[in-house]
Amino acid sequence: MSSSPVPGASNFTSSSEALDTPQAAKNLAPAVMKAAQILDVFAQSTAPISLAELARTVDLPKSTLHTLCNTLVHLRLLNRLDTGQMSFGPHVMTWANAFLSRSDVTQEFFSVWNEVNVLPQETITLSVLDGGSVIYVACRNGNRPLGVTFRIGMRLPAPYTATGKAMLSTVPEQEIRALYSDGWPAPLTPAGTPDLAAFLDEMREVRIRGFSVDDGEVREGMHCFGAPVFDSTGARAVAGVAVSMLSQEITPESELAAGNAIRLIADRLSQRLGANVR
Repeated sequence: MSSSPVPGASNFTSSSEALDTPQAAKNLAPAVMKAAQILDVFAQSTAPISLAELARTVDLPKSTLHTLCNTLVHLRLLNRLDTGQMSFGPHVMTWANAFLSRSDVTQEFFSVWNEVNVLPQETITLSVLDGGSVIYVACRNGNRPLGVTFRIGMRLPAPYTATGKAMLSTVPEQEIRALYSDGWPAPLTPAGTPDLAAFLDEMREVRIRGFSVDDGEVREGMHCFGAPVFDSTGARAVAGVAVSMLSQEITPESELAAGNAIRLIADRLSQRLGANVR
């Protein structure tokens, strides 16, 4: 889905699109695929959505859309407001919490944070890759006025985030090219990396430096430093951690300190997941 009229929705690959090939679609239940497509749209919106707005986004007959939404409301996967608009329902959190409670990387993230006494006032986030995007699965928001609050489930284009850069630095270049073969994601700020070629150059720098830098690409006035997290396979990152700071506080010395600190957190987390970290 390259564009969306739904308020706050960003470019993303939905569950339906990810499986939209003759081979993958074989033996799949169409109704379930359509319901997942609808929930994907709500996941990307920061505001409630009306049925009319949804119909302009999802290519389904209005009668089918109406029936599916009624079913999702009945199952408490969607919530219908007094205005007639809809938003995510409470049952979604049951699934989200079940997933997070079984995620070793999420549990270990909080364990590491409790034992590593670094960056106590700053915002620390943990995310995983989902195609060309990152999804935040854990966060500890600090007390600095960054102008943005990271939330569990938030999705952002990976090339503009510190965690995304860190994780993609462990992926072969040909795979990165394939991820963005349909086009480069729209930048979030004027500072966004302009194209794939520039991003690949940046990935080489990240591998040498050991940590990634988001210099106002997610939010103007905010710097983020990220590092990849590995498990026992050690082949590529399974997650990324990042610290977010006010740009006005960044100096060459504080940048190096923040990079080393987030590298320490990532290494400790990797060790807990079975990685061989020197």
